[in-house]
Amino acid sequence: MANPKGPVLVVDFGAQYAQLIARRVREAQVYSEVVPHTANVDDLLAKDPAAILLSGGPSSVYEEGAPSIDPALFAAGVPVFGMCYGFQLMARALGGTVENTGGREFGRTELTVTGEGGVLHGGLPAHHPVWMSHNDGVTKAPEGATVTASSAGADVAGFEDVERRFAGVQYHPEVAHSPHGQEVLRRFLHDIAGIKPQWTTTSIVDEQVTKIRQQVGEGRAICGLSGGVDSAVAAALVQRAIGDRLTCVFVDHGLLRAGERAQVERDFVAATGVNLVTVDARQRFLDALNGVSDPEEKRKIIGREFIRVFEQAERDLKAQGDYRFLVQGTLYPDVVESGGGSGTSNIKSHHNVGGLPEDLAFDLVEPLRLLFKDEVRRVGLELGLPETIVHRQPFPGPGLGIRIIGEVTADRLETLRAADAIAREELTAAGLDRDIWQCPVVLLADVRSVGVQGDGRTYGHPVVLRPVSSEDAMTADWTRLPYDVLERISTRITNEVAEVNRVTLDVTSKPPGTIEWE
Repeated sequence: MANPKGPVLVVDFGAQYAQLIARRVREAQVYSEVVPHTANVDDLLAKDPAAILLSGGPSSVYEEGAPSIDPALFAAGVPVFGMCYGFQLMARALGGTVENTGGREFGRTELTVTGEGGVLHGGLPAHHPVWMSHNDGVTKAPEGATVTASSAGADVAGFEDVERRFAGVQYHPEVAHSPHGQEVLRRFLHDIAGIKPQWTTTSIVDEQVTKIRQQVGEGRAICGLSGGVDSAVAAALVQRAIGDRLTCVFVDHGLLRAGERAQVERDFVAATGVNLVTVDARQRFLDALNGVSDPEEKRKIIGREFIRVFEQAERDLKAQGDYRFLVQGTLYPDVVESGGGSGTSNIKSHHNVGGLPEDLAFDLVEPLRLLFKDEVRRVGLELGLPETIVHRQPFPGPGLGIRIIGEVTADRLETLRAADAIAREELTAAGLDRDIWQCPVVLLADVRSVGVQGDGRTYGHPVVLRPVSSEDAMTADWTRLPYDVLERISTRITNEVAEVNRVTLDVTSKPPGTIEWE
């Protein structure tokens, strides 16, 4: 079950790490959601929040048109915690002073605990590093608040008013560069806000099973099983809720990686005993993608064809009953990056969230919609799914179709499939599977590069290795793979995949680049 009250709300003021804040709150076993700063106080209070966290942001509180907060929030009796920009907004709304002091601080900064440190900083090292990112600073704390920390560029780097359950810090406690930040967040949530730590894997499973039963009732559901952890966990949750009234449909759209169909038909069925129907739709998808190079159009076509295949499967299953519900493994990052959840722009039109046909004949069941990937993996283990599924590298719904830059053809798919299999084999052999989030292999199908193979010039395709490390895919960094592993991958691909004569490495973080190229 969630908290006795509603969720902890993270108000997003344009922070790069708003979703990370929500994850950190959940790591303290408290359920949280991200909401846009455009939501008014009545909207926030309507959710009956257990507490409200004000995120950082790129603006100055004095800028014309800068995001603001209604002072009425602080009269509502709800615990509030501010950080960075949110800290300054909070201080100003409560009668404190925020000024441009000229004491800019960016990156690693030494924090000094003031006095006993209060609830937030008491017992922590008198001097410890935090991650700062500010021009303005709080120079005078609100009346009744106790200053708990300072820094060279911020006289007031932390304050708290325990009686009114208000607190905040100038730095970013949510990032790993603030080593005591998680403890500070935990102290606010548990000790100042008084929220009990009840958000656990068991509670997630119990709550979602109850919700699924309420939504589906005595109906039947169909799930598009991709072989990935998201759809597998979603299916396992729904099966626990409604049993054999769930039928999983595995669509072999020809955009899968080597061996994935066999793994789904073997491992997932063995672990769950679920009803599984396999549909061979390889030619259908190739025909639909014929001549299409635009990535957004490819995504929409693949999403549309998925739904049409499901609808045909549903018609074929009519003899067993009315399958009115469609199960999808939509995750919270999918929702956020598709423009939902926090008022953000549309980064990707993932077929789990965007691009569904307007005449969709199903009601969607999305039991993972508010979960991050690490939470999904823990739920999968709780449900008894094998490690081979739970810790499988994330794989996009549109499959290899969006890892081919250019038109998707049968030959190009076979080329990419072979290169991808080699990369995965070598990463596994080197024991690196758990050290990386995923390693997309991208085929630059519309590019030819000059090579020398067999004493002759070749004009083959380059492929790109994109190894990344991440916790939830909201942010990511490229993984520093050992040179000998990269060498083996490159040598094998150029030796064994005739159409490829060049292997390159993508060393771009997210942001600015996304994990997938398309």
